[in-house]
Amino acid sequence: MPTSFLEIVELPDGSIVLRRAEDEEVLVTLDFSEDAKVFLQGQHVEVAKAMFSVGVQMAGQMAEGELVHEEVPQVLH
Repeated sequence: MPTSFLEIVELPDGSIVLRRAEDEEVLVTLDFSEDAKVFLQGQHVEVAKAMFSVGVQMAGQMAEGELVHEEVPQVLH
């Protein structure tokens, strides 16, 4: 992916998206359930920022060959 500025936006429907600052195309979408928002005490946007930050860092490491992807079955928790 070319280098560009990214922005995190909460849409009117409550979705939180990551997109390039120069266009409206959504790269990643996070949707928190109402139960999750209550559990997070309204701090779901801060959690989304942290999730996006780690994801962008990992993508950068993968692009630079620093993060090796193992070909083993993965369990997502």
